[in-house]
Amino acid sequence: MAAQRKLRMGMVGGGPGAFIGPVHRLAAEMDGKIQMVAGAFSQSAERSREAGERFGIDPARAYADYRQMIEAERKRPDPIDFIVITTPNHLHLPIAQAALEAGIPVMSDKPATSNYAEAQALEAAVAKSGLPYGLTHTYAGYALVREGRHLCASGNLGKIRKVAVEYFQGWMSKPIENTGHKQAAWRADPAQNGQGGAIGDIGTHAFHLLEYISGLQVTEINATLRSVVEGRRLDDDCNAFVRLSNGAAGTLACSQVAAGELNEMRIRIYGETASIDWRQQDPNRLIVKRLEGPEEIHHAGTPYLGHDALAVMRVPPGHPEGYLEAFAVLYSEFADALRAWQQGNANPLPPTLPGIVAGVRGMRFIDRVIESNRKQSWVAF
Repeated sequence: MAAQRKLRMGMVGGGPGAFIGPVHRLAAEMDGKIQMVAGAFSQSAERSREAGERFGIDPARAYADYRQMIEAERKRPDPIDFIVITTPNHLHLPIAQAALEAGIPVMSDKPATSNYAEAQALEAAVAKSGLPYGLTHTYAGYALVREGRHLCASGNLGKIRKVAVEYFQGWMSKPIENTGHKQAAWRADPAQNGQGGAIGDIGTHAFHLLEYISGLQVTEINATLRSVVEGRRLDDDCNAFVRLSNGAAGTLACSQVAAGELNEMRIRIYGETASIDWRQQDPNRLIVKRLEGPEEIHHAGTPYLGHDALAVMRVPPGHPEGYLEAFAVLYSEFADALRAWQQGNANPLPPTLPGIVAGVRGMRFIDRVIESNRKQSWVAF
């Protein structure tokens, strides 16, 4: 039997100085299902060509902009199968719309768009196109995040009573956006990032993880935003209370001015009979604490884990997997869904892979946090 060809990926963004673009490329190609063959890597045609050369892309397929890439690729006998969007947030909607209108499926970095109205427009475009759309909420790809999701869904914790999620970084503790730091500059610019600063960059991850693992939805939120660094135009710190769809309560905190923190994402979920505790910086262990019983440490790759966790492990126990592998899990699932769609399956995305629903809820989260902060009160989600 002939080997199945790799799916051909075209990237928008990810050029010189970018962080997340090269991560997408590495993750997409890790499992041998996808190959990046084209890209519009920068708004500068010269820099796009330079990036294409560095990535080993055919110079003819390193384009000056995404519109040129879409038009040219449609005419090729070997066109791209999908586009991945790795640009600043304000470009997510126009790129996704252009791709979907051209019949090209989309994988996008989060958040889905720069504001809630745009997310609704994107949702309509995805529905109209009928094409697969995936969103890289990276932490959904960790095996022990999926184990935690399984434990919550199975009732292993009993009825969930409280959730606490936090995401702390310290890298923007100084006004580095004014020093030529590319990644900080666009994140601190409302025109490029949207109206949510830390809440858009990392708060949406915390929010998605809360709902993804617990299986519950936020129904109300009471949030306070701060711009701690003088002169910063967007929030860099957030504290929020939430109410959940089963009556449980929760807290959500995120900050990019937590000096000394690197990428401290942590979630704790407390049920009637047990709780779980997972940290992104120690991702291969899930701690389960029981009301009446010993504390357990669940290790990645071990045979006692549930199906969803074991299905995404690549190496034996004791061989840690991390950020790139979690990212690759999402790309592997997207590749499988895209194959299924190409074979006529109208709804191929698995429930474990974030898609347009997660994208819309993430943008709604930003919208509601800003509204709650403005009113200094609870708001309905």
